[in-house]
Amino acid sequence: MGSPARAGCSDSRNVEILHRKLHKQFKTTNYTDSTNKKEINSCHWGNSPFIFIKILSSPDRSGCRKLHKLQVITCVNQFNVLRNSLILCVCLLLLSTAAEAQSDTIKYEVGFTGVGSTGAYAPFWLQSANYGQISASPNSANVNVGFSKDFNNRSAVFDYGFKADLLLQSYDNKTKAYFHEAYMKARLSVLDLIVGAREEHLGTQDSSLSCGGFLFSKNARPMPKITLGIERFTPVPFTKGYLEVKGAVAHGWFTDNIAVTNLLLHHKYIYFRVGGSLPFHFQYGVDHVAQWGGSSPGIGQQPTSLSDYLRIVMGSSGGSSALETDQINALGNHIISQSMKVEYRISDFSISGYWQNISEDSPKFMTNTMNKPDGLWGISIRNNTFPIIKGLVYEYLNSTDQSGPFHDRDGIVYGGADSYFQNGVYQNGWTYFSRTIGTPFLSSPVYNKNGGVAVVNSRVQVHHIGLEGEVQGYQYKALCSFSKNYGTYGAPYPEMIRNTSLLLEVNKQFPKLSNIELGCSVGADIGKLYGNSVGCMVSVRKRGNLFSR
Repeated sequence: MGSPARAGCSDSRNVEILHRKLHKQFKTTNYTDSTNKKEINSCHWGNSPFIFIKILSSPDRSGCRKLHKLQVITCVNQFNVLRNSLILCVCLLLLSTAAEAQSDTIKYEVGFTGVGSTGAYAPFWLQSANYGQISASPNSANVNVGFSKDFNNRSAVFDYGFKADLLLQSYDNKTKAYFHEAYMKARLSVLDLIVGAREEHLGTQDSSLSCGGFLFSKNARPMPKITLGIERFTPVPFTKGYLEVKGAVAHGWFTDNIAVTNLLLHHKYIYFRVGGSLPFHFQYGVDHVAQWGGSSPGIGQQPTSLSDYLRIVMGSSGGSSALETDQINALGNHIISQSMKVEYRISDFSISGYWQNISEDSPKFMTNTMNKPDGLWGISIRNNTFPIIKGLVYEYLNSTDQSGPFHDRDGIVYGGADSYFQNGVYQNGWTYFSRTIGTPFLSSPVYNKNGGVAVVNSRVQVHHIGLEGEVQGYQYKALCSFSKNYGTYGAPYPEMIRNTSLLLEVNKQFPKLSNIELGCSVGADIGKLYGNSVGCMVSVRKRGNLFSR
């Protein structure tokens, strides 16, 4: 522990007592900061630096230890400090609004989830549609506690909301805790501002039964962002509601720091919808994302000035401080996704069809791109009359074309081999915490047995069926996906690999048990891609209003 206390040195005795108490209570360790020669005592919970206690002290000329500072931090990097400051603000907001609980509905949620599997990994659909909450490990357990407030009045000029969801995750003899969601949001008229990490549904795909959008899915955990824009379809003035628009601009941080550190995200989108009160609606939208900045191993720090940010927004080539390739092409790693959707509503039925594509080349309308054979096509049927089958979805995903097998050959530039979700500068590609941000069928690096950080299976064909409904109060969902997997153009699999992924999920709320919700999911993988595996996930949840009226 610390240096022995000398007689008459009150600070030394206090430091010594504090060290001993911390060591007894928290099994702390202390070390010396080589920069300023001050002792630092740190406390770890499990294998995760959940609490970080700093006791800064140093000896004076008489040999007495001078206590400089006692500091408690809940995480050890700059973003975690900012993130927990945000959570502290949310907690203060909760306290400040307690007196207004009669008008503002603040909700709570407490839950437990456990997974057990027979294979090397948890079955695909148990873990790939939960925003990264379920580990790929075959056996895991989660406990979460959260508080939230949503917008109360759709027509209000001003409204606000927030959410803080703490997740304790245990797998592979490790335990870690982090805020799965932590954000605050405000709405002024039609304008929305959101700060923090939250689960989002982006794209035109079915929100419940889809295998995931091409560019965005439910595979990766939420990323901290600042988003400003119009997030709900809003009528354009003087169009009598027949033309609606939504769009936003976001700046985000890749906090996983896998391979590339301090990587930044730019995302903007705009969507138009035509139809208004008519039963037929047509929708078209464009998403533009870019990874930029950060420090890449073997390459170095990438430009992050304001002028570089403007180049990222416009998709322009880099300046003199950029890599030569980025000066020739565009600064950063850019992906554009276009989405089209038609919807027809009659009585209690809704039928919709949608098409999504992605492009890493110069933007062209989706019917004229070089990789036109690639995309996600889906049909969704929903009804409010027959609860046994509330929703039915069929989707086909293809990513095998990639503008052809060659980018250049024999001095001729073909512009192919797009290598979706991969990038030479940003080696981890379009992933977050080793999970693809887009469709999970482009295999996440979490499956890489060699520890690699890149996506090694980006050429796939998938047929996917989803079904959900309710039988005597039991909510069910069934997913069935058949995939053909080819690896990449640069490193193809020796032979095509087939894989089948299945899921049956059942949930029911029990009013007589204080509205506790019980859930059970059974998943299975059949094939050589992830190995044969059967698993079961059980969950217990309790939701309600924090303040009774």
